[in-house]
Amino acid sequence: MPALQDAVPVLEQIAKDYDGKLNVYKVNTDEQAEIASAFGIQSIPSLLWIPMEGKPQMSVGALPRTGLLKLVKDVLKVE
Repeated sequence: MPALQDAVPVLEQIAKDYDGKLNVYKVNTDEQAEIASAFGIQSIPSLLWIPMEGKPQMSVGALPRTGLLKLVKDVLKVE
């Protein structure tokens, strides 16, 4: 499984690849503890997937690019 430092560039590339189709936000949970608390973040990385329609989903732990792209397609319905 990739480490957190490996996941960040992958997320940044996905944000570029899907520019205009989805938004990717990074939150420093040390500096924004109230946001982390509001979303129940207890482990880093945690990714909150919020589709335009349907229920938000949380994934915890670093995922490989293929796993992230599958979530983009399956949860966010973005091609």
